[in-house]
Amino acid sequence: MKMFERWRSPVLSFIAIVRKLISARPSDNAVAVLKLYQLKPSSQNEFGEVLSEYVLSSGTAPGNILAEAYYEKGDGSIIWVIERWRNEAFYKMNRSSAAAKMVNKLARVGLAKRVGTIFLEDLEGISREAPKDNDQPLIILLLADLKAGMEDHFRSINQAMMSTFRYEPGLLVFTLSRVVYHKTRFVIYKKFLNLNAFQRHLQDPAVRPVMEFLQTAVKEPPFEKGYHHLIQLAPL
Repeated sequence: MKMFERWRSPVLSFIAIVRKLISARPSDNAVAVLKLYQLKPSSQNEFGEVLSEYVLSSGTAPGNILAEAYYEKGDGSIIWVIERWRNEAFYKMNRSSAAAKMVNKLARVGLAKRVGTIFLEDLEGISREAPKDNDQPLIILLLADLKAGMEDHFRSINQAMMSTFRYEPGLLVFTLSRVVYHKTRFVIYKKFLNLNAFQRHLQDPAVRPVMEFLQTAVKEPPFEKGYHHLIQLAPL
């Protein structure tokens, strides 16, 4: 939570988590938003219902590419929303929708902390559609703030890992993004078919170089503090 708060920005949030990331480029005009809500216990059920309606509404809105909501594994009071839009105009237009207004209205009384946002630029990524009969997907989000000078090495070892995992069964999305205007701050996003696929992924020797690098490369170790295990809330 503290790491995310350090990255809060007063401007719109742009994050590269996309279904068709292979064709995306840093110069694309697509806008993606990652929001974090920390709820009061009394607001969790109602907020979850309202947020689900918002995700469903956004997913069918003009210009939308992706709209999903997740809760933190083991803590239903922490909610993440990930959206991607073809450009900023579509995103701004959707912010005035009835569903968006309902979320904002409930957030004013239901949040334990302010909404947090960050924005990123695309660096690397692979993506493929989930089978229609897939289990509940598992999402892993890693926020990593590196020591100065470690950026290029981090990117190179992630490139190597992506080459290895491009056709790994059960790995649906793997992206590496960097916070705009903060060259040492990165986000890794991985989406797995289910928990078993994630556990198999961790056992692969190709994961070890990144883990070993992060042990000494982050500004505030251990790097595991930046991990977030997410369970999909909407759409289901």
